[in-house]
Amino acid sequence: MKLDIIIPTLNEEESLENLYNAIDKALDGIKYNIIFVDDSSTDNTYKVLEYIYKKDNKRVKVLSFSRNFGKDAAIHAGLSASKAEYAVIIDADLQQNPKYIKDMLSFLEENKDYDVVCMTNNYKGEGLFQKLAKGIFYNIMRKATKREYVKGASDFRLMRHDVVKALTSMTESNRFTKGLFSYVGFKTKYVPYKPNKRTAGKSKFRLKKQISYAIDGILNFSTLPLRAASFIGGTISLGAFIYLIVLVAKTLIQGKDIPGYASLMSVLLILGGLILFVLGIIGEYVSRTYIEIKNRPIYILKNKLGYDEDIL
Repeated sequence: MKLDIIIPTLNEEESLENLYNAIDKALDGIKYNIIFVDDSSTDNTYKVLEYIYKKDNKRVKVLSFSRNFGKDAAIHAGLSASKAEYAVIIDADLQQNPKYIKDMLSFLEENKDYDVVCMTNNYKGEGLFQKLAKGIFYNIMRKATKREYVKGASDFRLMRHDVVKALTSMTESNRFTKGLFSYVGFKTKYVPYKPNKRTAGKSKFRLKKQISYAIDGILNFSTLPLRAASFIGGTISLGAFIYLIVLVAKTLIQGKDIPGYASLMSVLLILGGLILFVLGIIGEYVSRTYIEIKNRPIYILKNKLGYDEDIL
């Protein structure tokens, strides 16, 4: 097979058939499979996927999770099921137009020294706060991990099977796919594009999830927060030692002095807050270690269509 199209889905019943038709139209003449991965949708997504599968059971495959494991787990499941020469990840909401896939595939076939084509969002139409926050995030990731993170790089990317094998060889439970793409390396062509407006459904990636995802990315791929905690602790200790010397010198020169209650409580509260903050950072790393050593599966399948039992 030439191409596997991996589509993570979560409550996208209104857009799936339109997406299937758009792919069919855009990739005329190319041999491909579509691998839908349903992240335990609560609407009629799975029923729509069953309908699409029955209509085209030679090209359509469906994997369905037993519960919501997240988009990164869905991407991993799709990549694990991919056996084709190339694989592409695309969202189910039609904001990423399938018409780009043919150009991405042509580029890799004409440029053997490249392994990945990644579409980058130009963020037109987004608010100033979102643009600023995302810019800060990518700058932090570059400095924290010492790896390249291109601003606006999306999960909408087409890759050779060697890249797929490298990505699926990493089986950590706390997955941050953007970080994994950067970690495995491989030469990547970045192509800017303008996402379409969502025509159906609602975005599942709200501001709260974006912030949580950014924190997960920093914690999963960098020890910078731990180093920052150590630096803060060291700086406070040095400041306290200098202050101690000043107090001793002042007492020897001027005699005993009674410190104020307000200043003493302020120092205690600040130090207590910093200690709890540092402990919180350490706790985040410990909790991730605790989860990883259990070695639980990244996802659990409930249903699958188009696969023999011995494949997955």
